[in-house]
Amino acid sequence: MTLIKSISGIRGTIGGKVGDNLTPVDAVKFASAYGTFLKERSGKLEDGRKLKVVIGRDARISGPMIHNLVMNTLLGLGIDVIDLGLSTTPTVEIAVPMEKADGGIILTASHNPKQWNALKLLNEKGEFLSGANGEEILEIAEAEAFDFSEVDDLGEITINDSYMDIHIDEVLDLPLVDAEAVAKRKFKVVVDGVNSTGGIIIPNLLEQMGVEVVKLYCEPNGHFPHNPEPLKEHLGDICKLVVEEKADFGIVVDPDVDRLAFISNDGEMFGEEYTLVACADYVLSKTPGNTVSNMSSSRALRDITNKHNGSYQASAVGEVNVVELMKKTNAIIGGEGNGGIIYPELHYGRDSLVGVALFLTYLANQDKTVAELRASYPQYFMSKNKIELTPQIDVDAILGAMTEKYKNEDCTTIDGVKIDFAENWVHLRKSNTEPIIRIYTEANTQEKADKLALRIIEEIKTVAGI
Repeated sequence: MTLIKSISGIRGTIGGKVGDNLTPVDAVKFASAYGTFLKERSGKLEDGRKLKVVIGRDARISGPMIHNLVMNTLLGLGIDVIDLGLSTTPTVEIAVPMEKADGGIILTASHNPKQWNALKLLNEKGEFLSGANGEEILEIAEAEAFDFSEVDDLGEITINDSYMDIHIDEVLDLPLVDAEAVAKRKFKVVVDGVNSTGGIIIPNLLEQMGVEVVKLYCEPNGHFPHNPEPLKEHLGDICKLVVEEKADFGIVVDPDVDRLAFISNDGEMFGEEYTLVACADYVLSKTPGNTVSNMSSSRALRDITNKHNGSYQASAVGEVNVVELMKKTNAIIGGEGNGGIIYPELHYGRDSLVGVALFLTYLANQDKTVAELRASYPQYFMSKNKIELTPQIDVDAILGAMTEKYKNEDCTTIDGVKIDFAENWVHLRKSNTEPIIRIYTEANTQEKADKLALRIIEEIKTVAGI
């Protein structure tokens, strides 16, 4: 299965048959459903105003094709489009409220390889749609209940390619970002932009903060030079280059720039989980308060929050769930352990630019290398595994059996099943974006985390009969 329809949007591989892959027909169908959803929700607009949607895309090869299909579908529904062209997920998110738009679409399959693309759907606040809204769009798409506009009522396109610069300005204007302090330190940083839009916006941000930039894979041509998920096994080139260049650290982003990973000055991974930990440590030291991450994220954020006398809570996986809990608990920073920083001072969305600027400011005021900073944090190690799903596998039955097996432990079932043991934890859940079960474990050594993961995987296979 390579077409995944979920409450967070539609994602699939390019080519193939309608309904099996992300074909032009499927792109038009789901753009129509989203546009119809906006029209039904808005009712009759006063003063003849048309609905307005902001659209941007990452640099993947299929981007221009999907972009044109989606834009012209919205025009056919009588919706005006603000076209940002090449952009990032967080850039589109901040553009929506600035443009007083009714919604937004980001055309990106995030960390998936180049054959994938997707429609990520936003509300009028520039935030991801709620689960209920997502379900409504899926129902509209299924019914194909679309009513297109007559010729005099078609929408219009306005091109605005200034938003990446606006995004940088908004980040630099944040009270906790100090570009002057960063410039004085004369940092040298290597950037891996995976040949997408991060290769444009991250170097621009760094240069405006007075940082010397060494570019690696920063040509936005969509030809990803390695698997675009920013994990250690994919990042050998930048780890080597950071050492060769005697750089202070390295920055890696995914194709749509909402996930951020650092490489320490010694060429070792800082750890995606610790991106949020370091940024939160800085923010909490200046503005004490609460934090939120999802339940697949490290306990290290909880420890750092406690150190600053704040309260930490864990949400179900998914940005919309993290944001909902952050609003409920008035969290001042949060995100996901995959390198996603959510800093509400700017907007409620994962934003690598905010993460980079906060991290640089923190580092500028520390008398430590990046490797030393990493060593100063609570030491946890994660093992991230997955089991490919086939139609015969009953995921709910597996999760139910595992919950029953560990019913005497601290189990949480709001998102799959998380089992908290005294010294470690395991989280089992079906992915929202891929046909897999994810198995995440964490312990105080890598060996223990890996050993726990292997044990749990064997137990799952026994239960599933695979």
